[in-house]
Amino acid sequence: MFSDTKMSGEHKTVIKGNSSKYVKINVGGSLHYTTIGTLTKQDTMLRAMFSGRMEVLTDSEGWILIDRNGQYFGYILNFLRDGTVALPESRRELMDLLQEAKYFLVQDLVQLVEAHLKRLGKDDVEPKCRIPLITSQREEQSLIATTVRPVIKLICNRHNNKYSYTPNSDDNFLRNIELFDRLALRFSGRVLFLKDVLGSNEICCWSFYGHNQKIAEVCCTSIVYGEQKKHTKVEFPEAKIFEEALNCLLYENRHSRPDLELMEATRIGSGASASQSDEEIDVMLDRMRTSNNRK
Repeated sequence: MFSDTKMSGEHKTVIKGNSSKYVKINVGGSLHYTTIGTLTKQDTMLRAMFSGRMEVLTDSEGWILIDRNGQYFGYILNFLRDGTVALPESRRELMDLLQEAKYFLVQDLVQLVEAHLKRLGKDDVEPKCRIPLITSQREEQSLIATTVRPVIKLICNRHNNKYSYTPNSDDNFLRNIELFDRLALRFSGRVLFLKDVLGSNEICCWSFYGHNQKIAEVCCTSIVYGEQKKHTKVEFPEAKIFEEALNCLLYENRHSRPDLELMEATRIGSGASASQSDEEIDVMLDRMRTSNNRK
C-alpha cells in the first residue's frame, strides 16, 4: 500500500492485496467491513479501486472514503458476494439503487433492478409507510447495521407472557402499538421503524438507535405481586417515548454528533401528555432543522 499524505489527514492510497484481506469503507457515512475478494469479484469500478488500478481516498483512521449514498451500498456488497440480492420494494428506493449500481458499474445488478422496475408497472400504488416485521436477531442486526437513518423498534409479543395481566394492561398494550403507528406515519421518511413480533423474550419494549448504535430503551412491562400470584403490568409512558423519539431524530446527520443543548430542549416533562403536545413537537422539529442546516 502506497500513499500520498496531505495536511488534512486524508490521503490518496493505492490498495492492492490478498483477496482475503479485509478493508474498511465509509460510503456517505455508512460503514462497511468486507474483503478485497468480494470487492473485486466482478468487473466493476470497485475492482478497479481495490486492485491497485485506481487511487482511493482514506482518512486518518484508515477508512476508505467514497462520497456516495451509503444506504444502498449494502445491497451492492450482498450482490457481489452471492450474485443475487433481495431488492427493496419501493419504486423510489429501486431508482436510487439503480443509480448507485450504474455509478459502480455493477452491470448485472443494473439489469436485475431494471427488470424488476418493469415488472412493477408505472401505475402501481405504493404504500406510504412500510414497517418490517422482525422475526430473528440476525434479521434485526442486519437492518440496523445497513440503514443510514435513525431506528425506532417496538417489541410487542403478547405470547411471551407467563402471567395474567393487571386490569389496565390490555389497553396500555394497544396504546403503545397505536403510538408506534402514529410515529411511523409521521416520520417514516426519516426514521426506519421496526416491529418485533417473534424474536425477543420481552412483551412490550421500545428501542431507539442512532448511527447504528442503541441510544435509549423504554421498557413498558414489569412483574407485580398480588396476594396469591404474580401479574404482568403493561404501562404506557407516552411522554418518555415521545422524548426519546425526538432525540432519535437528532441522529439524522451522519457526519456529526447530536447537539447536547438541542437534546435537552426536547425533554418533555414527566407530567406532559404527548398526545396533547403536537404543536410543541412541531416547534422542536423546526429547531432541529435549523440546527442541522447551520451544521
